[in-house]
Amino acid sequence: MKPTCEIMVQRVLPAIRAGLARTMMIDHGCTQQQVADILGLSRAAVSQYVSEKRGAEVGFSEETNEEIRKFATNLVNGMPAKAMNEGMCNVCKFVQRSGWLFKNAPEAEYCILCKDDED
Repeated sequence: MKPTCEIMVQRVLPAIRAGLARTMMIDHGCTQQQVADILGLSRAAVSQYVSEKRGAEVGFSEETNEEIRKFATNLVNGMPAKAMNEGMCNVCKFVQRSGWLFKNAPEAEYCILCKDDED
């Protein structure tokens, strides 16, 4: 069994970053450097996300992709650092609530902190 947070960091977070990078570049016309600056990544990392060398092995539902697109739009329009952190956490929680985790990583258990947040 792997802790949920480990699975989220190893598999889901890279896929979310890849979705954010692609959306910011395609839908909003950002350069790789602009995306890197917004996400706090290197330009090389953004290149790997966009070219599907990182984060490509995870496929999300259309609803999850829509959440990622909304978050990308908010990022491009400028967000305070705290709101950026909350936004990323909200997307991760959305993935957990969507059931993706248990369909694709049956060894996972719900994160107690995230589960308690739903109550």
